[in-house]
Amino acid sequence: MNLPAISLVAVPGRRRLTIEIAQEIERRGFAGIYSPSIFGNMSLCEALAWNTKTIPFGTAIAPIYARTVGDFAQSAAFMHEISGGRFSLGIGVAHGPSHVRMGVMPGKPLGDTRSFVERFRAQEGLGALPPIIIAALRKRMVALAGEISQGVVFANASLSHMAESLSALPGAMRNAPDFFIGNMLPTCINDDIDAAKAVCRRALINYAFLPNYRNYWKEAGYVEEMNAIERFIAENRPREDVTRLFTDKWLADNTLFGPAARVRDGVEAWQTAGVRTPVIVPSSAAGNQLKALEEIFAAFA
Repeated sequence: MNLPAISLVAVPGRRRLTIEIAQEIERRGFAGIYSPSIFGNMSLCEALAWNTKTIPFGTAIAPIYARTVGDFAQSAAFMHEISGGRFSLGIGVAHGPSHVRMGVMPGKPLGDTRSFVERFRAQEGLGALPPIIIAALRKRMVALAGEISQGVVFANASLSHMAESLSALPGAMRNAPDFFIGNMLPTCINDDIDAAKAVCRRALINYAFLPNYRNYWKEAGYVEEMNAIERFIAENRPREDVTRLFTDKWLADNTLFGPAARVRDGVEAWQTAGVRTPVIVPSSAAGNQLKALEEIFAAFA
């Protein structure tokens, strides 16, 4: 099987170790390293540009409101050049709580994304710019990614709905090997399936409270589950209790959990569904990110 990519976060106090782990990910032949928008993912990617040699890497994603377009372009052009073209700038509009943290008032997601890409590519005097990958959930954003970018990345998408999502891409893009199609997959490897499921349920708590994700999952066929979650939110019940509403069917459609062989089979299923680069987002029932990465390495050795 083709190995997946891995999501990596440079946690404070472990940043040097994170770079060493990235080098190990590269040595083991994983498909890439993609960093979510916490703890300075642009800085992590710059470190990867200097400290890795062959592995593709990128942001997944950098919120378009976090910096000026010019600042993004300067950093991205630098990493593109230093890495020999291995860096991809994954961008997205992010979501409500992050907008509050950034102190921004976003406009329409489709319009803001199109404008960002146009202004990014209009930057001059910086040298070559990297490929842009657009974060998407619903089909209109998927279609926009196919129109104006070099890739699309989902997060916590539903396997059963992926063919429908990818139908929004032009056929040439769905089949083009240089058009990135990825999905960030919460993953927990453990022989105790119930323990692994519990970890994946906790990983999705925040997403259940985001209207854009609930709307996506309704589109994917989980209307009853999302309506139950919305009633839960309206009743202002304890946040952590929402995991009781995450059915096993829904969880299995959006995450990978259980013994190593089951997770490997899950990666293959995503690849068969058209996601050329599944991105493992590692969590562990027995420790932190470091333990989770040990489990990933052992599963794909």
